[in-house]
Amino acid sequence: MDRFHAMPSFSLSFPLLLLVFCLIGLLAADDLPHKSGGDVCSGGSDLRTPDIRLTRPTSSVVGNCPTEVSPLVMADDEKYGNKMVISLTPRLYDYVLNNVREHEVLKQLREETAISQIQVSPDQAQLLAMLVEILGAERCIEVGVYTGYSSLAVALVLPESGRLVACDKDANALEVAKRYYELAGVSHKVTVKHGLAAESLMSMIQNGEESSYDFAFLDADKPMYQEYFESLLRLVRVGGVIVIDNVLWHGWVADSMVNDERTISLRNFNKKLMDDQRVSISMVSIGDGMTICRKR
Repeated sequence: MDRFHAMPSFSLSFPLLLLVFCLIGLLAADDLPHKSGGDVCSGGSDLRTPDIRLTRPTSSVVGNCPTEVSPLVMADDEKYGNKMVISLTPRLYDYVLNNVREHEVLKQLREETAISQIQVSPDQAQLLAMLVEILGAERCIEVGVYTGYSSLAVALVLPESGRLVACDKDANALEVAKRYYELAGVSHKVTVKHGLAAESLMSMIQNGEESSYDFAFLDADKPMYQEYFESLLRLVRVGGVIVIDNVLWHGWVADSMVNDERTISLRNFNKKLMDDQRVSISMVSIGDGMTICRKR
């Protein structure tokens, strides 16, 4: 006789049986001990992964498992005091972006180039503009313009007498940037330099512009960061600020298994910057990571 036909018949429908098994599983999970460094939701792993701790229930909870991981992350290294930090979930990042004061022309530019992974995020652009305002900056440099989102954010807060030098080698991208400078009414503040940034910066130095700029933003070829930084350090005044983008590089700078040219160059650059006593520094995890440097 076929063994499946030997089994007793059940009057319960399959969906009802499935529901019963799920309820039994949830009740059993409640009785499991929660290990240090992990819980039922994370599998109770003892691996050295960040300890995710929920401070209050999310809007939807199944058993003990939140539908969205808590953004609170506990550093697992005791020498740093096991500090709790925020890791942006998609929902929390949407909240951040909804609290950015974005100029209408900036919004139009962002939407036109929405597919790009190159331009800075709105919260990064707002930080750059805020730094320029805090400094009272009048003369600024940007290395790596792309279609102009970050440079437009800076130009919008510069005084009428302010000047921004925007350096990029991509002629097509610069045409988009110039169109939006014009649309926002700030084209008179922006001097576009098309060509290799290293050459543009050196020509500015040779033109006697050392120590005459208040602010610089670097977001260009990663293997060239050190060379660009050295030139910018000559062009920016004492007390001026240089901001460098992509210093966390998708997290790859902290992954010893990733060793491509750009990642290695960023690791080396970050290490040199850490030891560079010519500047005060603060690395922040906004966007893809930014380091803010103040020239001493």
